[in-house]
Amino acid sequence: MTGRRGASPAETLASELQTRRIVVVCGSGGVGKTTTAAALGLRAALRGRRVLVCTIDPSRRLATSLGLNQLSGRPRALDLARFRPLPGGSLSAMVLDTKSTFDALVEAYAPSEADRRRILGNRFYRQISAALAGSHEYMAMEKLLELSADKRFQLVVLDTPPTRHALDFLEAPDRLMSFLDTSILRWFLKPYFVAGQLTIKVATRTGATALKLADRFLGLQFLRDLSEFFLAFEGMYDGFKERAARVHALLRDEASGFVLVAGPARPALEEALYFHARLREKRMPFLGFIVNRVHPDPAQEIASRPPAAGGGTRVDPNLAEALLQIYHDHQSVARAQHRAVARLEVDTGERPIMVPELDQDVHDLRGLREVGDAMLGEVSANGRARRRVSS
Repeated sequence: MTGRRGASPAETLASELQTRRIVVVCGSGGVGKTTTAAALGLRAALRGRRVLVCTIDPSRRLATSLGLNQLSGRPRALDLARFRPLPGGSLSAMVLDTKSTFDALVEAYAPSEADRRRILGNRFYRQISAALAGSHEYMAMEKLLELSADKRFQLVVLDTPPTRHALDFLEAPDRLMSFLDTSILRWFLKPYFVAGQLTIKVATRTGATALKLADRFLGLQFLRDLSEFFLAFEGMYDGFKERAARVHALLRDEASGFVLVAGPARPALEEALYFHARLREKRMPFLGFIVNRVHPDPAQEIASRPPAAGGGTRVDPNLAEALLQIYHDHQSVARAQHRAVARLEVDTGERPIMVPELDQDVHDLRGLREVGDAMLGEVSANGRARRRVSS
């Protein structure tokens, strides 16, 4: 990310939230990725933007972070009145419903009414539409394409699954296209329907052997459902491929950007480095690193406090020794974490935003605002950032 000259990473990211159309938040499990996505969305909403936060993470932690019991596949508006956002600012949230999104896609793009009924009624489709390898991530890309054109929202913040699975989000179209491309199956078998009965012409000896095994373990009905599925989808394949290309173009566009979230532990940082390298390889715009739950150095905290008034207090020597050990332990953890985080800047040339560990989990909008303040600086009633909480 190329920020303004002299600007800190926090100031640069805060500025990007005011101009980007799509922000994709990625990170490994347990690093506060979903909370970060929600906090960034709330931050932009308080500064006057119409924001939608959408999660494709199957764990559905977004509702908890927002203080809600549940979210649906439709945008739900949240009440920000108590925070006094700038005029026009709003925040909505939703989760991806893979099955509904897939059904809507079939409804919209099936070549004919007969094809639409055939696909939606197909038993194979009903069983795999929400579980097919790559379908969850592909449907997220379809939904992202739809939301990017939704004039109700100026910014869409997308919360993704843990990092290695977030790569699936970028690569899912290729995998799903490979599955749906019927040409791959043609070397094996070619389906024909004659008088309502399925007959199969086997193209090769290998195909004949495979067919016998399939019939033995899966049954002819499964083969019939599978054949109908591929026949019905044959006319939709080019449309799937064309829209996947449009999403890739959208994610590479200057209106989009990726934020990588990590924890201070080495495994999480390694994942962030790996994903950063993949983003560069795919020429995706990178907005910044956020490292959550960083332990502050107690020596710096003590140095920043004013001296205590009056004389010292006598402390039992055994208690003093135990407290001193705790102090050294915290200092060791903090310094080890800072050394590990420093590698991000060395290896990538990007300075991370470091957020201190909070006293408790975030489970409402007030907590999300505190997270946003810790990341990017406090926002006053007029929407201006006042200061950033030190990490």
